Amino acid sequence: MLKGEEAAIKDSMRTYKILGLMSGTSMDGVDLAYCSLQEEEGRWSYEILLGETIPYDEKWRVRLSQLGKQTALIYVKTHTFYGHYLGQLCAGFIAKHQLEPDFIASHGHTIFHQPEAGFTAQIGDGSAISAVTGLPVVSDFRLLDLALFGQGAPLVPIGDELLFGEYDFCLNLGGFANISMKEEERRLAFDIAPCNLVLNRIARNLGHPYDDGGQIAASGSVHYELLKELDALPFYQEFKPKSIGREWLNTHFWPLVRKYDLEKVAQENLMKTLVDHISGQIADAIEHYAGEDIATKKVLITGGGAYNETLIDHLRSQCDAHMVVPENPLLVEYKEALIFAFLGVLRVRQETNTLASVTGAKSDSIGGAMWGDFSRILN
Repeated sequence: MLKGEEAAIKDSMRTYKILGLMSGTSMDGVDLAYCSLQEEEGRWSYEILLGETIPYDEKWRVRLSQLGKQTALIYVKTHTFYGHYLGQLCAGFIAKHQLEPDFIASHGHTIFHQPEAGFTAQIGDGSAISAVTGLPVVSDFRLLDLALFGQGAPLVPIGDELLFGEYDFCLNLGGFANISMKEEERRLAFDIAPCNLVLNRIARNLGHPYDDGGQIAASGSVHYELLKELDALPFYQEFKPKSIGREWLNTHFWPLVRKYDLEKVAQENLMKTLVDHISGQIADAIEHYAGEDIATKKVLITGGGAYNETLIDHLRSQCDAHMVVPENPLLVEYKEALIFAFLGVLRVRQETNTLASVTGAKSDSIGGAMWGDFSRILN
């Protein structure tokens, strides 16, 4: 074999070892996923080698949940301090497992998300992460898409397309429930409804961090008047590129729930009603795109909500598609961190990592700010 041919084969099988970071809106903690990503002749494969979720202590949970109400000075300080905190978590994880990542890809933690007003904000200074770890970092994945008049979300669908293309739908049950699917030659995706962010709030009212296995919901009864009002919210009436944040929850969703909560509806009944609402909205979205042959469609379900047996049971009873919860817990829990690692790889390779078909932007783009020395990776 000629040297040029050997070089071409080697180049077509490039393997990257990336540490992906994800902090979701449900604020369970920081997900760290050490991933191997390989491209061979235009096809990508992956392996999640290690994963760990480091829970937020009460100080950080309160700080993050209240940051949107603080002054600009406190916001900027927290952005920097949180970057150093993420860097320390990464450094500890790397040392503990003796890892050698090529670089770190960090989503950060969303504080503001108002795409209709033209801005979004994820804290966690990438330069601070790089300074603490001594590794190059990719962060701030959403900003370019916002500048191109997109929603800045969701970003995961390009990973669904290139890593999980064997599924008809990819459903993530995180702080929000979001979905992506292929329609003709375009990838489509959008946020469907709030999920763990609201379920965890009700669980905390009962002294639990979350509804373990959906046991609280299973013990309750649906409050049909509240369910009807929630289902009638205008956000749910269209299936198109759209995303939601805490602002929408505080303005439109929680006021309805609190109206009935003030009437002393049992928290178990609120939980059951929210589960029925979430599963119903997901079923509607899948049925909208699946068509008459819905029973042949496969739905990959990941995220913490995949462990909520009551939610999954409701979804299966309301939708005829084949629901697949992976047996591998690393995939269930760290799929989003994996895909942000993948988005980082695409950014470094100068390849599209944000799809206008899912965000509504003027064009596809290559999003992400790069911090540190990437020369070893680029050569």
